[in-house]
Amino acid sequence: MEFTKGHGTGNDFVILPDPDGTLDLTPGLVAALCDRRRGLGGDGVLRVVRAAKHPEGVALAGEAEWFMDYWNSDGSFAEMCGNGARVFVRYLLDRSLAAVPSSSSSSSASSAGTLPIATRAGLVRARVEGADVAVEMRRPRLYDTATATLGGLTLPGAAVDVGNPHLVCALPAALELTALDLTRAPEVDASTFPAGVNVEFTTPGEPVADTDAHVLMRVYERGSAETLSCGTGACAVGAVALRDAGLDTGTVAVDVPGGRLTVTVTADSCWLSGPAVLVATGTLTPSALHP
Repeated sequence: MEFTKGHGTGNDFVILPDPDGTLDLTPGLVAALCDRRRGLGGDGVLRVVRAAKHPEGVALAGEAEWFMDYWNSDGSFAEMCGNGARVFVRYLLDRSLAAVPSSSSSSSASSAGTLPIATRAGLVRARVEGADVAVEMRRPRLYDTATATLGGLTLPGAAVDVGNPHLVCALPAALELTALDLTRAPEVDASTFPAGVNVEFTTPGEPVADTDAHVLMRVYERGSAETLSCGTGACAVGAVALRDAGLDTGTVAVDVPGGRLTVTVTADSCWLSGPAVLVATGTLTPSALHP
């Protein structure tokens, strides 16, 4: 089985080329691939499959050639992964499986110079910004309030929909972000988040030039535990930061343990930008993984 390993600000993925959708990918195999001691290690698996060849992508095949079949490291599905989408695009471009069209060849102003990708959360568009890759996703929707309990600490937070669910919790000023123990999942209200939720913890950062806000973030991702970065989580955090600043749109620098992401919320969408890196490629022996 061929594979490539890549990451976006430390959020790392095993990438499996499967253009015709013939790979028998199972939850057990995914979990084995993501095992950091007995497998390749990763926060998730990105299967690269043509939209027309995947039952969940076929409806978008007329708009996008490729479907991002994303799996969490525990073998569960996720609707969307912002960093995964950026790494997915980097892989397509690196392997010459796709190209970002020129602005003049695009059919509309909104899609000028962008590459469409099909996902479980719908169509996303990508553009290359030098060494970075940016993806346009749905505008985050703040829709409720809830709490997360971590140890003896209960924090209020904002529930945010970015195609997948998030709970953004600001820490009290006296509590350091690095002091949080995220070795176990925060407790949340299952009635508010019946499909689980990604929980982001935040503190304010120093001002950053050309941004409207700067936030430091750690995240516990459902299906993957704590990760060094979460793209959709950064979008959720950015939307909350703008709301708290009294802004409806704007740009937010979001620092995660793996680096910096830039979130730009517009009137109708959200752009996530940052590095997307491919670090290795090779072959593996599935039978040796003991899924």
